[in-house]
Amino acid sequence: MGDKMRQFGLVIFGVIAGVMLSLNFSAVANKETPEIAHPLPVEELRAFTEVFGRIKSDYVEPVGDKKLITEAINGMLTGLDPHSAYLDMDAFKELQIGTQGEFGGLGIEVSMEDGFVKVISPIEDTPAFRAGIKPGDLIIKLDDTAVKGLSLTDAIKRMRGKPDTSINLTVIRKGETKPLVFTLVRAVIKIQSVKSKLIEPGYGYIRITQFQEQTGENLIKAIEKLFKESTVPMKGLVLDLRNDPGGLLNGAVAVSAAFLPADSLVVYTDGRTDDAKMKLKASPEFYLRDKRNDYLKRLPPAIKTVPMITLVNGGSASASEIVAGALQDHKRSIVMGTQTFGKGSVQTILPLGNNTAIKLTTARYYTPNGQSIQAKGITPDILDESAKDETERLREADLDRHLSNGKPGEAKSGTEAVKAAPKPEAKPITPENVKPENGEVKDNKKQEPPAEFGSSGDQLLTQAMNYFKEGKDSAVAKSSAKVEH
Repeated sequence: MGDKMRQFGLVIFGVIAGVMLSLNFSAVANKETPEIAHPLPVEELRAFTEVFGRIKSDYVEPVGDKKLITEAINGMLTGLDPHSAYLDMDAFKELQIGTQGEFGGLGIEVSMEDGFVKVISPIEDTPAFRAGIKPGDLIIKLDDTAVKGLSLTDAIKRMRGKPDTSINLTVIRKGETKPLVFTLVRAVIKIQSVKSKLIEPGYGYIRITQFQEQTGENLIKAIEKLFKESTVPMKGLVLDLRNDPGGLLNGAVAVSAAFLPADSLVVYTDGRTDDAKMKLKASPEFYLRDKRNDYLKRLPPAIKTVPMITLVNGGSASASEIVAGALQDHKRSIVMGTQTFGKGSVQTILPLGNNTAIKLTTARYYTPNGQSIQAKGITPDILDESAKDETERLREADLDRHLSNGKPGEAKSGTEAVKAAPKPEAKPITPENVKPENGEVKDNKKQEPPAEFGSSGDQLLTQAMNYFKEGKDSAVAKSSAKVEH
């Protein structure tokens, strides 16, 4: 038995070493940096093969080679940062569907933390949003299945299903002494990425909920509609990026280009490979797939100078932070709200064949003035002091293994830039002290309905309109407002 195990280990060792060597030679061929040309970690590879062999021979149940290798790949990627991942056939397909704006499920952006599913943000106008699911909620049970032990992919599969079928989510929430149970009915999630309305003559409102393939073109249609509807020249425009989790990079460039002068720098990236070093500008080559149809040419000229305010919060992430940062750095718009999420890293999708892929973090985003978004976010020019719940919101810097800012003075916490709010008297719930089977639950029917962005009760939008009308239009146009701390 021992000889067979040794032989088996040598075979696996040879296979892995061969793969590593090919990857290593490829890396050396494509990069001239001397630190890449290190010898293979022979002892670590030997330990890997021993573990592989022990699982094959001693685990309580038989395990296939494919599963073990897949889990090893999973472990390599998830151990790097919260956004690198292995995408099996289903996950790769879901990713492709999600960028096209229609898919089935509950409508929440999630991550995995300490074995539990953590809500980053509910997507507007979805079952999760309407039920009252909030950023930072920790999902501990899906129907009667405990989340602990499931992979993120498995948990997402359980949350998705046929439309009109229901699922119970048991969550724990900061400030609550008991778990909360939400009954959600699955639906086909059709995300309308751009919404707009004329608040009153001369003042327009545009909300972007997610950056998709058609976001740029839909934005131009919304702008055209607002300018036609207004009976007076446009005096102010509010761009709402709150709770926008991001999406496609070319969509962010297109939105920025709509308001910035041609060829303005929107964002640049920096990584270890030549492909990871990019400068994206407000030019058709950076936002169009079909360069023959530049929809930005239809824009009314006044859109480049109309006074602007951009609304953000802790749910504004990735692509929405790029837009806010570009408009702020070019002094094109005042940014109002709370510190953004801080997701400033670039993920590259690398297909592996058999309809699988890896999502690998390859670079960091930087605003035109050279500020790193990663683990810090965008600091508003005008801080929304009324948003007390923002102090409890999950941010990139709060995620396990988050990528560093890449520049001196990185914030230790994603909430440091947000003013502290009074702590709730109730004892917070943690995964360790929760026992959902004890029946101590609250029904989601008692939860307050979520605030509706863009409505008459939207306090931050009201604040933006007051800012326009208090004779500060010129200050908005120049984005010279004093930063409030």
